[in-house]
Amino acid sequence: MKKPLHVKCIGAVLLLFALSKTTHAQLSLQGQLRTRTEIRDGAGNLPTTGAKPAAFTSQRTSLIFGYRWDRLTFGVNVRDVRVWGQDAASINNTDGSRLFLHEAWAEIILANSTDTTLKFRAFDNLSLKVGRQELVYDDVRLLGNLDWLQQGRRFDMALLKGMKNGWQIDLGVAFNQNSDAFGRAGTFYTAANAPATVANSKGAFVSIPTDFIPTSGKGGAPLLASPLSTNGQNQMFKSMQMLYVSRKFGQTKFSGLFFKDDFQKYRIDSLGSAANGVVYGRRYDVEGVNSRLTYGAMLTGLIGHASAKLGTIAWQAFGYRQGGRNRDGQHLNAYHYGANILIQKSKLSFGPGYEVLSGNNTVSPDGKDHRFDPLYGTPHKHWGYMDYFYVGTGAPTGGLTNAFFKTKYVANANLYFTFDIHHFALANDMKNGLDAAGGKISRPLGNEFDFILNYNLNPFTNAELGYSYLKGSNSLEYAKLGTMDQTKHHAHWAYLMLTVRPDFLYAKVVK
Repeated sequence: MKKPLHVKCIGAVLLLFALSKTTHAQLSLQGQLRTRTEIRDGAGNLPTTGAKPAAFTSQRTSLIFGYRWDRLTFGVNVRDVRVWGQDAASINNTDGSRLFLHEAWAEIILANSTDTTLKFRAFDNLSLKVGRQELVYDDVRLLGNLDWLQQGRRFDMALLKGMKNGWQIDLGVAFNQNSDAFGRAGTFYTAANAPATVANSKGAFVSIPTDFIPTSGKGGAPLLASPLSTNGQNQMFKSMQMLYVSRKFGQTKFSGLFFKDDFQKYRIDSLGSAANGVVYGRRYDVEGVNSRLTYGAMLTGLIGHASAKLGTIAWQAFGYRQGGRNRDGQHLNAYHYGANILIQKSKLSFGPGYEVLSGNNTVSPDGKDHRFDPLYGTPHKHWGYMDYFYVGTGAPTGGLTNAFFKTKYVANANLYFTFDIHHFALANDMKNGLDAAGGKISRPLGNEFDFILNYNLNPFTNAELGYSYLKGSNSLEYAKLGTMDQTKHHAHWAYLMLTVRPDFLYAKVVK
């Protein structure tokens, strides 16, 4: 059986470490990260009249292993080359098994108050982090690494990180492009993860051009009844700018976020003909972007101490708004707010919470989009482990309210249990399109119950057993699929996950 490249690389590294400790051989391990931002307006060929300059950032990442002995010299250079934005932030499950580069970055220290050789003193600490990297902020509600998914999430970007008098100030920018090909004009960007083929109105599968994203399947039906959030990754941003600030005041932490993501404009187009079959979709070759603004703040705090009679109370409150235009160019006015507490006494912690993500009132629409999109966070952590909302399976147009109660029991240092209850409902009224009288569906969507048992087998191995049950309503079926009484309203899900994280330099005498 042929071993994949990453298995060979890991084996080579382990062999080199072993040889370096048992012989007088010389071992070298080096890395390189090189980014290059270019603006091309005639590179390789003269540009056509009216052609726009093309801009992109390319990145090369290398790991270089070397071994030298008096009778042998050995070298391996593992290299990854890509264009920022060429891959989506998170690959689709339909992409199948893939070997890819999750992170490759370098952080340059510009200021450090403890380093006397650095003369810049405007910040206590200042660094520039460039390359493919994760964004993990606060409770990963809006920005997170989506670690629950096997493929995770990362961004090609530059992040300036500063610390001053207890304040954390992070500035981030990203600009995505599909390729750095010569002869490419303009900076039109088509999101990654677009399907390579799709069934047309006649049921025949046809190839999809690189600048086209289909919006309808066989018979012109929508590919998904409920809209995807950007967590669903059916449209990656073209560019992004962010500002994050935070500071602790005693046992209370304040954090503020401003996040602007820009989406390539498009035009409605189709492939094929009525006689042979048609695919309707969007062609991303229009000048300009639709810019979405997300801004708000979060407060977290701790009351009491472990030895107190009531234990400790951890609390959280947050509020965010979205404005500008959504990725389709519609005016956006949406909000997300909530609060929760967690009481911890000895080994047991428990507490309630409530949050609202606004949606569109389809009974009385006003022409604006009021559906809050939770950006690039980790929905699995907040809206039920069965992932019904704000993931690749879509979410209700009418938004979501989530009333929950969470419990956790820590038996010992290696074993804990959690049990969570969620009551989901629509935040806004949705019209019942299956009702000839034009009524609306009821707001309650259903209840979910999540149980987890987590156990550390040893310092490097963890086992997790989970079970979830959801009792849904016809409203949930309609909001997600556009049907009623055509699915089971009782859902079950269970998993067993084994995680091994070895430390290759960990030394322990084995009996």
